[in-house]
Amino acid sequence: MPLILHIPHASTAIPDRSGYLVDDVVLQHELLLLTDWHTDHLYANATDIAVLAPFSRIFCDAERFTDDAQEVMAARGMGVLYTHTDDGTTMRHVDPTLREHILHTWYQPHHARLRAAVQHQLQQLGTALVVDCHSYPDAPLLRDLDRTPCRPAFSIGTDPLHTPPELIAAAVAYFAAQGYPLAIDRPYRGTLVPTPWYGTDARVRSIMLEVNRALYLEPGSDQRSAGYARTRELVQGFLEVIREMG
Repeated sequence: MPLILHIPHASTAIPDRSGYLVDDVVLQHELLLLTDWHTDHLYANATDIAVLAPFSRIFCDAERFTDDAQEVMAARGMGVLYTHTDDGTTMRHVDPTLREHILHTWYQPHHARLRAAVQHQLQQLGTALVVDCHSYPDAPLLRDLDRTPCRPAFSIGTDPLHTPPELIAAAVAYFAAQGYPLAIDRPYRGTLVPTPWYGTDARVRSIMLEVNRALYLEPGSDQRSAGYARTRELVQGFLEVIREMG
């Protein structure tokens, strides 16, 4: 069964500069910090269904709830529409009109594509399996809820309803066999499930994989390091294991 690969943070595109209060130097710094560099290539393959957000997370974060009251990171300037940089500088002013415009023009169409992929799998196969595809910096961001140093090479995020225990066990066994202890729900927790099925329909399964960028990027850079090819092999091996459980 093909997996549905949700890849939300690989893009660096800012399609509308309305509301931004900082210059390109600041924006480029935030992009370097926050982009999940090369995850479009690390995860995507010829078998699975990749759903990529075509915009940067510092423009619109496709993984966030649209209601700031439901989104814990909104208080830190990282709700669905980021308003602050990692060091707390005001980055963008978002009024209600701009908010509605961005959600209607970019956020909602992206999630419609994701929902359509899940719905197709349910209709064809009676189940769907989403892999939430991410990477993270080796050092915690200033706004991270978990700022524990010495971050693991790989981690998974889970959901009590949508991530079956056998899926977790398979992930742990795979990475152990490759020589990597796997962290579970740290430094980031949870995994994306589209709203129509979230919390109600266990036919939609989901697991998040996070890759430490120190494995595949040159330090302080967005450039691939000598470890990139091996990292992609490990990621694709994980997807193969999960796919076979479909």
